[in-house]
Amino acid sequence: MRRIALTFALAVAASAATGLTAEAAPTAPVYKHYVALGDSFSAGPLIPWQQASWCFRSNNNYPAWLATKLGLYYTSGAFTDVTCSSADTTNMAQPQVTPSPDIPMSTQSPQFDALSLDTDLITIGIGGNDYSVFGSLVGTCPGLRASNPTGSPCQEHFTVNGVDTLSAALVNTQKNLENVIKGARAHSPGAKIVMVGYPRLVPPTGTCPDVVPFADGDYRWADAVERKLNAAVANAARRQGALYVDTYGPSLGHDACAGDAAWVAGQYTNVFGAAAYHPNLAGMKAEADLIHRALGGTSSTLALKPSGRNAATKAEVTTMARYAGEISAP
Repeated sequence: MRRIALTFALAVAASAATGLTAEAAPTAPVYKHYVALGDSFSAGPLIPWQQASWCFRSNNNYPAWLATKLGLYYTSGAFTDVTCSSADTTNMAQPQVTPSPDIPMSTQSPQFDALSLDTDLITIGIGGNDYSVFGSLVGTCPGLRASNPTGSPCQEHFTVNGVDTLSAALVNTQKNLENVIKGARAHSPGAKIVMVGYPRLVPPTGTCPDVVPFADGDYRWADAVERKLNAAVANAARRQGALYVDTYGPSLGHDACAGDAAWVAGQYTNVFGAAAYHPNLAGMKAEADLIHRALGGTSSTLALKPSGRNAATKAEVTTMARYAGEISAP
C-alpha cells in the first residue's frame, strides 16, 4: 500500500542468489501460468532482493514464494509478477505512474495486460490504496498521538458529522474489488482467482508506541478499519466466486508489535529489510504458505527458493531510495 508522501524505495541484499538443492519437489496443485496482481503488500517494497523497477517489487514476495511452491518459478513463461507498490484498483485496467505522480520516473502498463487466455491462476492483493485508506492511517495517525496520547485523536480526525469516513469508503472499495474480479475473469476465463487479504498491523490488545506511534485509543480503531478492509476483500470474493485467503487471522501474534515474530514492520523503514508498515520476508513466506494450502498444497519444506534475478545493485537502490524520499542525501 502507499504511504502519504510517496511510495517506497528499493533495497537489495548484498548476497548472491541462494543455490538449489537436490531434494524432492514439494507437493502442489498443478498450474501452467500464474499471474500475480496487486499493490505493495504483494510486491514487497524493500525486501531483498528488490528488482530494478520503480514498482519496488521483491524477488522474495509471496507471489515468488508461491510460484516456487507450485514449481513455476524456474519454468520459462509460467510465472508473471506485475504487482506494483502504490497500485489501487484503477491500475488493474489503467496505467500507473511510478513511483508516484509527483515523481514520474516511469509508467507501468495496466496489470490486466499480463493476463491471457492460458492464465490458469491469478492472485490479487489490492484495495488498501483505494481512497487512500491505508495511507491515511499510517500517514496521519502518528502525527496526532501527541495531542492526546491515551485517546483516539486519529479516529476523531476522520469522523465527520458522526461518520467514520475511512470505514465508509470501504463500501465503495468492495464494489471496486468486485469489478477487478470481473475484469480478471474476462481476460482469463479459465483461471482460478485468489483474493489475498491483508495481515494485521496492530495487536487486538495492548500498544507499542515506539514501533507504531498511534494514540492508545486509535489502535483499536485502526484494527477495526483493517478488519473492514479485509471484509470488503472477502465479500467481493464471495460475491464473484473467487477464493479468499485470510492472512489477517493467521497473523495474530505476528503484528508490528510482535518483535522478532512480526510479519510486518513498524514505523521505521529498513532499507535492506522492509518498508515501514509493510510485510517483511517472514510475512511473505507465511502468506505464500497460506495461499498454497488454500489451493490444496501441503506445508512441506521447500527445496527450491526464489532467486535474485533482475535485482537492482546497491548503488541503484540507494539512488532510487533518495528519489523516493525514504532516505536523505548524504
